[in-house]
Amino acid sequence: MGGFWWSALMWLAVMMGIASSCADAQNAVERGEYLVNGILACGLCHTPRNADGALDMSKQLSGGSQTWDRPSYRVKGSNITPDDVTGIGTWSVEGIRRAITGGVRPNQVPLAPVMPSNFYRILTAQDLDAVIAYLRSVPPVRNEVQTPEYKSDMPVAPYPGADGPMTADDLRDPVKLGFYLATLGHCMLCHTPSVDGRPDYIARHGKGGVVFRGPFGEVRSSNITSHKTAGLGDWTDAQIIRAIRMRISRDGRRLKVMPHNYARLTDNDVNAIVAWLRTIPPLE
Repeated sequence: MGGFWWSALMWLAVMMGIASSCADAQNAVERGEYLVNGILACGLCHTPRNADGALDMSKQLSGGSQTWDRPSYRVKGSNITPDDVTGIGTWSVEGIRRAITGGVRPNQVPLAPVMPSNFYRILTAQDLDAVIAYLRSVPPVRNEVQTPEYKSDMPVAPYPGADGPMTADDLRDPVKLGFYLATLGHCMLCHTPSVDGRPDYIARHGKGGVVFRGPFGEVRSSNITSHKTAGLGDWTDAQIIRAIRMRISRDGRRLKVMPHNYARLTDNDVNAIVAWLRTIPPLE
């Protein structure tokens, strides 16, 4: 009898271990889906669009339609589905990790700086693994994207505070969590003016005024510092949350360039972003 019960207990322990591993894997994919389709908004660059400009979710993450034509490069968002021929199906986990946080392909060719790897370096180890788990779980789509053209050196401005991964313990602090999420959303890439072609994250951090042109016309990014009149200093938390989630300014204007993906943010996450925004020094 003793041998039987010992064998039964061992079998149960093995089964529980397998179930726990499966649950952890599923949780990682779910967390990755929340990040990729939420604050990271990867689909905006990596998903094709229909004739009406809407994302073609039947080809999700298989390569974007927009072309970035800059003095140093000409690229489109690449196919990041696990297709073996046109996507990242043959890339190792380490290769994907290095591309996301290091801005380098497995063949050591740098990615264009439109890929904000300098912001993604902040990803916690768990979240980086979750993003990779999700990318490997989406359906592979065979879609050839034009070969990137690199014309000259592509210097990348480091983002202060994002020189390495944060930890799960860091994210228990609401302000640090807000900084983490806003960095993953590379908010300051749009809200910080450039000097000599590079965002000035020291003297103009969050000042706004960056010009965007598209089918919507021409718009300028807002000042999101804590300045009382030029920025968000006299906005209520509810007004900031509405701008983030619903893309509606305090005066009722539609914010045309703000990603719609931020509507997916949990209450805890969006409140943390507001807490961090309150700490940004005021700039007029």
